[in-house]
Amino acid sequence: MNFGGTGTDSQWDFAAAAPADGAAMIGYRDLGTGGMDLRVAGTAAVTLVVEFGGRGLSIEDAAGPRRLGGFIAGLGMDAMRVGGDGVQCVEVRLSPARAYSVLGISPRELGREVVDLEDLWGGRALLLREELAARDSWRERFALTETFLAQRDRPLRTPDPEVLAGWARILGSGGQVRVGTLAESVGWSYKRLWGRFESQIGLTPKRAAMLVRFRAAVDGLLAGRAAADVAATCGYVDQAHLCRDVSMFADRTPGSLAVDYLPAIAEQRYRAWGRFVQDRAGALGP
Repeated sequence: MNFGGTGTDSQWDFAAAAPADGAAMIGYRDLGTGGMDLRVAGTAAVTLVVEFGGRGLSIEDAAGPRRLGGFIAGLGMDAMRVGGDGVQCVEVRLSPARAYSVLGISPRELGREVVDLEDLWGGRALLLREELAARDSWRERFALTETFLAQRDRPLRTPDPEVLAGWARILGSGGQVRVGTLAESVGWSYKRLWGRFESQIGLTPKRAAMLVRFRAAVDGLLAGRAAADVAATCGYVDQAHLCRDVSMFADRTPGSLAVDYLPAIAEQRYRAWGRFVQDRAGALGP
């Protein structure tokens, strides 16, 4: 594991590990200056969050309000809200290929809301929280989390090469690819690609392309570019089309997204994620 470094400001102790083997990790601890209140939209990765400070996380998602010690969210996740006071978290983003080998279930089964880690991994998830709390450094916590994932990993359980090729093309095009063209490029029928892709990635090819295109649009909006310019660059028909997708994935307008998306720890998270590993060969995705 390569350690990406740490940083501390008046609000948060923050650290990041260099991406490796289809996973990237960050860690953050609330230093007691107001807590966390994040509005979270879908991203092109499976997200795993473990709170090890003992207070848990307040979740508001498609299943309603809950309090969890940790959760996992698939690509199909609806916009949600995550908060808490005094939180201490390790957050992992898994490429769909790595997630498929680690989860033990089809990514499609994750659905629109987050899944409690204890529902997925039972007492092992609780033990992970306890062991993270006992560690003294981010390097140790990241190494422990990496070991936990490796123990769940089934390297022979991988998506079909055609599915991975389709996913890579969606990423490489920024979501600007037609599903029919995608199926032709991998030598499958539209119907076969649709079914295999959804079961192994967690979304249909069309929805996956929409998500990747949305994430590209988010980057443009948060960089301060005009919505009309972002719409044209990212392949939307017009600005209204962009507004519909931002509303669907983030439950926000483009204007409010740019204003509300990056408070406190959210800005550090956004900068740290940047680009993350998408496959075991080291290809990167947005």
